[in-house]
Amino acid sequence: MFIQTESTPNPATLKFLPGQTVLEVGTADFPTEEAAQASPLAKRIFATGNVTGVFFGIDFVTVTKADDVEWDHIKPAILGAVMEHYQSGASVMGADHQPVSGHAEHTGEDGEIVGQIKELLDTRVRPAVAQDGGDITFHGFDRGIVYLHMQGACAGCPSSTLTLKMGIENLLRHYIPEVVEVRPVAA
Repeated sequence: MFIQTESTPNPATLKFLPGQTVLEVGTADFPTEEAAQASPLAKRIFATGNVTGVFFGIDFVTVTKADDVEWDHIKPAILGAVMEHYQSGASVMGADHQPVSGHAEHTGEDGEIVGQIKELLDTRVRPAVAQDGGDITFHGFDRGIVYLHMQGACAGCPSSTLTLKMGIENLLRHYIPEVVEVRPVAA
């Protein structure tokens, strides 16, 4: 088994490509070691030490490291953990895992606008940020302001504010006149 790695725009996050499917559908975010208990693979990666976040996409795993450690010191252990997991035949997620779209539910009078926002995120934004090892999901819409949740390499990325304001906000405002602003939300 050969696992490729790619840098991401976030220097604290590295993208691991195991060459096979990680998740069949959706994404999974593990911002803490406690959250990782839902995934045998995420638990194994956190157990290597100095890991502050794990994120799964369709065909990749992104790992966020502690600020006080260099990639050269922890990358071999993470590669080993991923390889051991896939060679063991264990599942990536626990048996009770239910795949989700990642978007928050929205009920109310702005349902049509929210549907358009989610559609644009799914078709134009999420595939692009997945290339960088992350995900951006809909969190809410209130009085023209779209609230988005940033995950994986996008969370804490130095260029995420620029991506939100210059990229996503401009895209949404162009197609949906009701959108005035885009703001990030914490997990």
